[in-house]
Parts: sequence; C-alpha cells; structure tokens
Amino acid sequence: MAQEQPTRKLTVLQLLPALESGGVERGTLEVAQALVERGHRALVISAGGRLVTPLTALGAEHFEWPIGRKSLTTLRLVRRLRRFLTEQRVDIVHARSRIPAWIAYLAWRRMDPATRPRFVTTVHGPYSVSPYSAVMTRGERVIVISGMIRDYVLGNYPKTDPTRLRLIYRGVDPTAFPHGYRPPQKWLDEWYAQHPETRDKRLLTLPARITRWKGQEDFIELLSRIKNDVPNAHGLIVGETKDRKDHFLTELKAKAAALGIADRVTFTGHRSDLREIMAISRIVYSLSREPEAFGRTTVEALSLGIPVIGYNHGGVREQFEAILPGGGVPVGQIQNVAALTLKWIEISPEIPAEQPFTLERMLDQTLDVYDELHPIDHS
Repeated sequence: MAQEQPTRKLTVLQLLPALESGGVERGTLEVAQALVERGHRALVISAGGRLVTPLTALGAEHFEWPIGRKSLTTLRLVRRLRRFLTEQRVDIVHARSRIPAWIAYLAWRRMDPATRPRFVTTVHGPYSVSPYSAVMTRGERVIVISGMIRDYVLGNYPKTDPTRLRLIYRGVDPTAFPHGYRPPQKWLDEWYAQHPETRDKRLLTLPARITRWKGQEDFIELLSRIKNDVPNAHGLIVGETKDRKDHFLTELKAKAAALGIADRVTFTGHRSDLREIMAISRIVYSLSREPEAFGRTTVEALSLGIPVIGYNHGGVREQFEAILPGGGVPVGQIQNVAALTLKWIEISPEIPAEQPFTLERMLDQTLDVYDELHPIDHS
C-alpha cells in the first residue's frame, strides 16, 4: 500500500477489553500508528491500562469504557456505542475480542446498512467453540492471524463464508528487532546489577506469562536435564503472573528446587525490555502445550538472529517452516528439546537476516482490508 496521504480520512475504531500488555494490545497500537501516519483518524475503546499513554502519544484517541467486562450490564453499552459510531462518523469498526465484538455487532446490526460503518473482526486465537465465540466470525471481513486460525474458523464455524477471510500474519519491525542486535552497555550494567546470577552464563529464555499451558514446567524439566552437561546454563522465565496464578508460580519454584536447579533459573516477572533479554540469550524457547495462534516472541527472537526451539504446532510451526525448519520439536518431547539445546548451545544454527513476517506487511494488509470495505480516494 502506498504511504502517501489519502485525500479523504478514514475514521477507524478498534475495540478490545484493555490496554495492559500482550500481542492483541500491541497490534492495536501498531495499527493505530499506521493509521495516524497515513493521515487517518485512529480511535480505540478499552478499559484502559499501561499502554494508553503510548497510544495517545502516537496521535490516536482513547475512550475508556468497561467494554470487556463479563457482565450483563455491559449490554448497556450497545446503545451508547451506536450513538458513538454516528457522532464520531466512524467508517470502520474493528473488534478484537469477544465481548467488545458482541457490543459492536449488536450496535452495528441495528444501524442503517446504507450509512453504518463497515464491520471487521480479528480472530486472535482458537477460542472455545460456542455461539458466544461465533461473533468473531460475523465481520464483513474476518482477519485470521495464521493458517492455523483460518483452519480453526473454517473447521468449527462451517457457515462462515471463506471469501470473507483474510489471512494476515502478525509482524515484527526488523528495525526494532534488528538481526545481530546487542544491547548497549548501560542496559547490560543495569541488568547484571539486578541479576548478578546471570553474569558469564549461557542464558536460555522462555518468554511467556505464568500460566499452566505456556510450558514453564517443561522448561524447568529441560534445565534439569542439561545441568550436568552445561553447568553454566541459566534459565530465564520472563513473564508476568496474572489472573490469580500466584499458586502456579509457587509450584514452579518448588519444582525447580526439587530438581536441584533453583539457583539456575530466574523468574523476572513482567519486563518491557524483552528484546534486550532475548538478544543476550543463547536460545529462546516456545514450549506452549497448546498451539499458539501465532507466537510473536518467536519471530521477534528469530528477527534478532537468536535461535528458537519450540513445539512444532500452531502458528509457531508456520514460522519454523518459513525461517528455521530445524527448530520444531514434537509437542512434549523434552528429550528432543534437550538434545537440540545441547547441539545449538555450542554451535548456533544460521538464521536468515530477512524473514517474511514483517510489521510493514501486516499493516499494509490490514489497511488494505479497510480500503477494500471503505475505498479511499488516492488520486
């Protein structure tokens, strides 16, 4: 898509529960930035969070509504949103989560088809199959973020018109995650001051929030299997504990202690400098027991030139097939993960400097969907 300023601005509203952290949230900011940079108006409705400040700094507008609250009272927002769409002259309403999508759909369907906004949804994951989740397939265009998600939609919602689906992989900005990147000395000094236990170690990193299916248990098992072969290996589990998962974090620490590696693993909690952490790592891992819809951190690490070992399913498998075919391991096969770790910790595989999952491609394709529904005059 050309970058020149359009002669007529689009007003695009994105809806999601909150703006705290995560791939959906980051994608929302990235699309908002692309809209603003190309001369359009970017609106976001959410319950707020730590990413509101960077969102508004981009030139987007944020409206704080409890639009993701799991309560029947949230239905009161339907009429309010219908008025908002009219008053703000919204051209595209883009729902990225189920409750906001229901509010948007119920507001939108009662509007005049000749003048109402166009309705877009993005299916970000394999939601539980139900009428409740089916709303994510009701967009006039339905963006699916990987081949896995496309198959999920068509396999579980057979009434979905496949011609409305648009496969748009998530993307990484190679200038933000440049191949061969090394953190500045100031960052390194601060990191080692915070985590002196990681100095002069071969760092193995699992970036994932603390929840049972994300693979932390397998990662700890991996560290125990290689502790004698690689005595200077040290594991980093980078991710926050959410939704009352403190008990699981306690379990993980107890497991590490029981396996004799409590001093060989660091739980960092939420970090905003994951790029730097991955850049000083020997290997990054994706060990989710359930398939990732895409797995953004995998392609971020690969963009940096850091090898990734992961379970070969979901969107991560699609990345391995395109960038690093040898990185995929059958799900749950810890012995295979350990064997590949011992190989790559000594001799890193060659990783191409360019990869197809770029942010520019994702943004161009997303704005092409908007343009397809609400054509922009580029003359």
